[in-house]
Amino acid sequence: MGSGIELRASHKIVFIGDSITDADRDLPAYRPFGFGYVHFVANHLLAKYPELDISIVNAGVSGNTVRDLSDRWQKDCIAHDPDLLSVLVGVNDLWRQFAEPEGLPGAVSPDEYRSTYTRLLVDVKQQCDCRIVLGEPFMFCSNPRDEMFQALESYIRVVHDLADRFDGLVIPLQRRIDELIEKVPPGKWSLDSVHPYVWAHAWIAQRWLEVTGL
Repeated sequence: MGSGIELRASHKIVFIGDSITDADRDLPAYRPFGFGYVHFVANHLLAKYPELDISIVNAGVSGNTVRDLSDRWQKDCIAHDPDLLSVLVGVNDLWRQFAEPEGLPGAVSPDEYRSTYTRLLVDVKQQCDCRIVLGEPFMFCSNPRDEMFQALESYIRVVHDLADRFDGLVIPLQRRIDELIEKVPPGKWSLDSVHPYVWAHAWIAQRWLEVTGL
């Protein structure tokens, strides 16, 4: 995997993903970064490097799968010509398979997740000179026998493989959650095991900053 990130003058950072990235970014109270991890990362970077005049875009959309990212990739990612691209996607691809009673339309299998995600990263690397940061999709789960939690591992493996292929960085979110989950149970992180409370978004931001070295 790649080394840490170096920011330079006028660099553009694009964050893209699902509701965890979106975090109500379109509501007036939370514009332009949302209330989530992007808010914490963005304001940290803007305060730490004011002289660089960096620009930061939150392109998260609630409910997105990697298939949905594909539909808007040119407009919401490549058109921004990012110098640094951060992607967090996968939990919607997975949970739609397990939604009651027989799943929901739009579920994305691990094989499709891999092939689509690969194509998106190939496209952005061909058209933009950017570094890539990939977040592990995650759940706040303390039951190792939970079927959805077990299935999540296939998606996490894809993220690591793609980071290796594209000289990217991985934010090891699930790995770090697993280390803490016995001391900090799921209900302290999230109401529904997926959407973090605000403090947990700040925790995600800390992991992002650790890995990137920013």
